Amino acid sequence: MSNREHFPLNRFSFNHATAKFWDQSEAIERCARTGSGIGLWREPVAEHGLAATAKLVRDTGVRVTSLCRAGFFTDPTAQAIDDNKRAIDETAELGAPALVLVAGAIPEGGTIDSARDGVAEALAQLAPYAAERGVTLAIEPLHPMFASDRCVVSTLAQALDLAAPHPAEAVGVVVDTYHIWWDPEVWNGIARAGAEGRIASFQLADWITPLPAGVLTGRGQLGDGCIDMRRYLEAVDATGFDGPIEVELFNEALWARPGAEVFEETRAAFARVLS
Repeated sequence: MSNREHFPLNRFSFNHATAKFWDQSEAIERCARTGSGIGLWREPVAEHGLAATAKLVRDTGVRVTSLCRAGFFTDPTAQAIDDNKRAIDETAELGAPALVLVAGAIPEGGTIDSARDGVAEALAQLAPYAAERGVTLAIEPLHPMFASDRCVVSTLAQALDLAAPHPAEAVGVVVDTYHIWWDPEVWNGIARAGAEGRIASFQLADWITPLPAGVLTGRGQLGDGCIDMRRYLEAVDATGFDGPIEVELFNEALWARPGAEVFEETRAAFARVLS
């Protein structure tokens, strides 16, 4: 990559979940002061108030690169659709381009195939609503270890097939290294996502073992695991995507530390690993 000496901090975005218990306002202000983007989560936004958070975002000039999360609509009840519409409205109010979707679990009495059919049905209901509000629904494939209880979409190919019936500006995908690094078809998936204009979010986290109990909080700091981050960067950039790159780490040890300290460590790791 040319001019790598000027990269990558101009594209760094700090997902608030990386310092889960850091006050959201402090996180936003630190990101603004350092020229970083921020990925926000619905629960802290609700706690601080949507209007107040949106005002702080505007006042500081920080880039909100995504809002997490919605989805969980493998059984697309009216309640699930309404909650996703609220999430779309929140994303638009915050000025974020993408709403990250985690598809959800296999519902009681269902199968993985019927669950994926439910995701397709939900997207058909939500895509026009999102498009009207200038929000891209970003389908995030999760590692297959989560397929039964969290997300029945496991690969970029599956996510892209679900997105295909809808305009790219309405439905895209998340390229998250933690969840897709294992897939031998991932490079084809990234190329296809780029060619279709569907890379709505690019997220980094490293894979470290052994995984903790419950596995959800096993994401490693960049450079601590086995994922070739530079190869992912080069593959995504080769598609023409030049947007922000979020670091999203679920890690109990990081959550126990001061948020400002975790932010600085993560920002430094991002620069070191990708430079």
